Amino acid sequence: MAIDYADHADLENLDLSAGINITPLIDVLLVLLVMLIITIPIQLHAVNMELPAGAPPMQTAQPLVVRLDVGADNQIAWDGQPLADRAMLYARLQAAAAWPVPPEIHVRAHANAKYDTVAAVLSAAQRMGLEKIGVVGLEAYAR
Repeated sequence: MAIDYADHADLENLDLSAGINITPLIDVLLVLLVMLIITIPIQLHAVNMELPAGAPPMQTAQPLVVRLDVGADNQIAWDGQPLADRAMLYARLQAAAAWPVPPEIHVRAHANAKYDTVAAVLSAAQRMGLEKIGVVGLEAYAR
């Protein structure tokens, strides 16, 4: 059934389809998917592992915690004992960094403490080589 394009009257009646017929493509893809599913082996094996039997490892001791308080008057306290000046703070931080197990430093600042003082305490602890430094007591200001 050939179409004769010489006759222009037939061109007006010609129903052209610009779309691609994807039905055969979908059929082929579904067949390939079914074949893939059939050929995949079912995993029925299990890995046998010998788990160690014995006592659990010993619990490690709680780390030593040093509490540094910065008061409303910017007075620095080491575990509740006020320090005379920042030189005393630096000396104590340097001594704490030399301990066999360096302590955790918990800095608690009053709401009216100056930012400079709190930042100086944090940076001094970091400069002395202490790695476990944290600011505690912020839950009172959380909204």
